[in-house]
Amino acid sequence: MRKILVVVDMQKDFVDGALGSNEAVAIVDNVVNKINEFDGEIIVTYDTHQDDYMDTREGKYLPVPHCIENTDGWQLNDQVEKALVGKGATKLRKPTFGSVKLVDLLRDVDEKDTEVTLIGLCTDICVVSNAMLLKANYPEMNIVVDASCCAGVTVESHNAALTTMQMCQIDVIGR
Repeated sequence: MRKILVVVDMQKDFVDGALGSNEAVAIVDNVVNKINEFDGEIIVTYDTHQDDYMDTREGKYLPVPHCIENTDGWQLNDQVEKALVGKGATKLRKPTFGSVKLVDLLRDVDEKDTEVTLIGLCTDICVVSNAMLLKANYPEMNIVVDASCCAGVTVESHNAALTTMQMCQIDVIGR
């Protein structure tokens, strides 16, 4: 079975920067351990905005500049970056919550013989968006979300997203 780990937006601004939280900081060690122990392909997504972020639709709804490309907050958390060294991870920039590039990158997989595990931030925005995009495009793929390696905007919205994904036949582990 082909195994793929998708590390979603483990960037400084989401961990302990502009939109960071105690819950996000608390999962870093779990994420690092998951990366270190994972035997398979790794894909890393980067929430990526430009200097005009505040003029975008997202900027109007979330008026907190974050993950502006090539700033320190856009970079991966240092511990996560270190864990990825030598893993040959594929890096994807995404301008919004879900990544169409991620879906395209997996076009050649045998969905019945592939397991994709998602971890990262934020459960209730980008993790759920990417999980649902994968489910919609690859309904026979085994899609897993490791809750112990995810954090949401709030604990309540994190749990709601996990429940939503379970209802859509995405396996949630690590609860």
